[in-house]
Amino acid sequence: MSYDTSPSYPVPPHHPPRNSSPSYPTYPNEPTQPTYPWAPQQAEPESAGPQRHRHAALGRHSDLRVLRTAYRWQRRVATLAALGYFTLFLALSASAPSMMAGEVTGGLTVGLLLGLLQVPVTCGAIALYEYTARRGVDPIAERIRKQAELDTKRAEARR
Repeated sequence: MSYDTSPSYPVPPHHPPRNSSPSYPTYPNEPTQPTYPWAPQQAEPESAGPQRHRHAALGRHSDLRVLRTAYRWQRRVATLAALGYFTLFLALSASAPSMMAGEVTGGLTVGLLLGLLQVPVTCGAIALYEYTARRGVDPIAERIRKQAELDTKRAEARR
């Protein structure tokens, strides 16, 4: 199991969405939004009770976004490695048939050799996928898993 030594990503503060245009009351005692939404807002008074953990819920955690991005890059790199070689093989077969029919050694043609090389290239793409998983995706997933366990323990302790 590998350990990611990079610091955890900061959680951005949650701000409720603001309406870009002011709303005006349609009824006499209806509350309104401020006329100028960019003007400083009055801070809401905080409760006088004890402060709990300030860690944001896991659903808003930026590590999930980082994990999705790392996994997406991992899939793209491995897929492009395997499909890129296959596409090159097809392009050479279509555009240079005389080269593909050329003999390498004792009855083995260039096309057959390149076709046989697809097996090691596919194995290399699988190895690349595993390497990038261990290096980039697994440490982030492990960090999220540990954070989820901590959040669950904290929620159970509050009950």
